[in-house]
Amino acid sequence: MNRNDLAKIIFETSHLTGEFLLRSGKISNEYFDKYLFEANPDILKHIATNMSELIPSDCEVLAGLEMGGIPIATSISLHTGLPCAFIRKNAKDYGTRKVNEGADIAGKKIVIIEDVITSGGQVILSAEDLRKAGGHILCCICVINRQQGGSEALQEAGIPLISLFTMEELKQS
Repeated sequence: MNRNDLAKIIFETSHLTGEFLLRSGKISNEYFDKYLFEANPDILKHIATNMSELIPSDCEVLAGLEMGGIPIATSISLHTGLPCAFIRKNAKDYGTRKVNEGADIAGKKIVIIEDVITSGGQVILSAEDLRKAGGHILCCICVINRQQGGSEALQEAGIPLISLFTMEELKQS
């Protein structure tokens, strides 16, 4: 599937209209329900193939953010052979009580994997947790950049953002 076809199918599968409260606290009249494309193995496979091409060559670990970044990171891992860490929003209060699960991140060069970026807030918080655990953030790669300030906020936090698609690109597909 070429990039244009992938954009079209992601848009057709996941773009919803109505009134939606975003994580950023803003209200939007459109929403990308990422779980609709993440739950489709054919679409997810093509997303992983395309995102794999964006991974810097010196990446050592993919860090999938809870919850939407985890299936994408896992799919990219299957495609590239890179190990994954799964990053919680908050540490569990039982078991290992860790924020990051899976691959060891201490001293490793990490690419954060996310589904949709709006404000970038969760990526910034999770990057702080990864850095405290000894990880070195190379960048964040997302499927969809909603182009609502997230790229700028991440840049200010020292996290370059690479997006497979922008909201504008998906709307034009």
